[in-house]
Amino acid sequence: MGNCWGSLFTGANNSYTTNTNSINTGTSNNGSNNTGFSATSTSTAGRSQFSQAVSEAVVEEANPNGQILETPNLKVFTFSDLKAATKNFKPDTLLGEGGFGRVYKGWVDEKTLTPSKSGIGMSVAIKKLNSESMQGLEEWQSEVNFLGRLSHPNLVKLVGYCWEDKELLLVYEHMIKGSLENHLFRRHPSVEPLSWDIRLKIAIGAARGLSFLHTSEKKVIYRDFKASNILLDGNYNAKISDFGLAKLGPAGGESHVTTRIMGTYGYAAPEYVATGHLYVKSDVYGFGVVLLEIMTGLRALDTKRPNGQQNLVEWLKPTLSHKRKLKNIMDGRMEGQYTPKAALQAAEVTLKCLESDPKNRPSMKEVLEVLEQIEAMKVKLKKSKYSSTQSTANRQPQPYIHHRSPVQ
Repeated sequence: MGNCWGSLFTGANNSYTTNTNSINTGTSNNGSNNTGFSATSTSTAGRSQFSQAVSEAVVEEANPNGQILETPNLKVFTFSDLKAATKNFKPDTLLGEGGFGRVYKGWVDEKTLTPSKSGIGMSVAIKKLNSESMQGLEEWQSEVNFLGRLSHPNLVKLVGYCWEDKELLLVYEHMIKGSLENHLFRRHPSVEPLSWDIRLKIAIGAARGLSFLHTSEKKVIYRDFKASNILLDGNYNAKISDFGLAKLGPAGGESHVTTRIMGTYGYAAPEYVATGHLYVKSDVYGFGVVLLEIMTGLRALDTKRPNGQQNLVEWLKPTLSHKRKLKNIMDGRMEGQYTPKAALQAAEVTLKCLESDPKNRPSMKEVLEVLEQIEAMKVKLKKSKYSSTQSTANRQPQPYIHHRSPVQ
């Protein structure tokens, strides 16, 4: 059973949905967008590698807001528990569906995590493997091995799992706002467009998550960064989800790892697609693509656009270096919400992320610093406007002086 290009979810509604622009270089092909093949290492090997890496890493020193646990701290659910939590996987609890299977909304007690009645306790997202899935056991184990040990405010929390006979399920915290993809690209009267401030908040949160993965002593390469894998809580805090393709970074002084090419069209770094060489900064390229989507409100790949415009990076990357042309590519739904300087800085860091040579790309820590500077600039602007308003409000009216005419 192997890994594949593409996300585990394909759209059923506003939560847990994704595109399926998938590619793979494996030998097997079933003619679908989600095609499976053997990866270069098994999940068991991945687990032992990760355990060894964890014993050597001191992540707390590098990032006090995150840690790598020695062993997964996960609840082991029974299949009957999860049937009860979802009302026997009732259709009205369905959140999404894709290559892995279906995702359902369930309810559990906040303290004991035992199943509870709908609307009582804590809502969770339950991913149920389709027995015919080509993604299967390896990605299921990868999720448990990585996300079960990684703890950070900007990574989706894996609550537990179930492995009972042929039933494979994963239980996550429920991100009620769904994916960034849905908010950026769904044009619906009931869905309010994301403001510039919220988009910046989401970008910063996702950058913190990736930076955490990259700054541990044994770096974790996420490998499938895209808008559909960024989930949002009720306050639009971003959390990275779906670690089925995650891989440990290079060791022993190596610059990259070599592996089968897996990911999503439009987001995968060019050196990875061309050679199978996976760098930590291959993730940075994917982040740059998402930044471009955030700025423009356009998909990374859209075959409905005219020829020459279907690949967003190929189409708009040259424009990012032209200050006067920036306004023309910014999402019109954000007009008046950002300063020209903020747009320019966002464009500059996006362009750096999209460098063809991974050596020339910034680290995620550096990207995060730039995004935080843009956010700080926004705060200063608001304070300036507030001060100006207060100054006007507090100004005492001058007494009216009647000047008598010298001519009586």
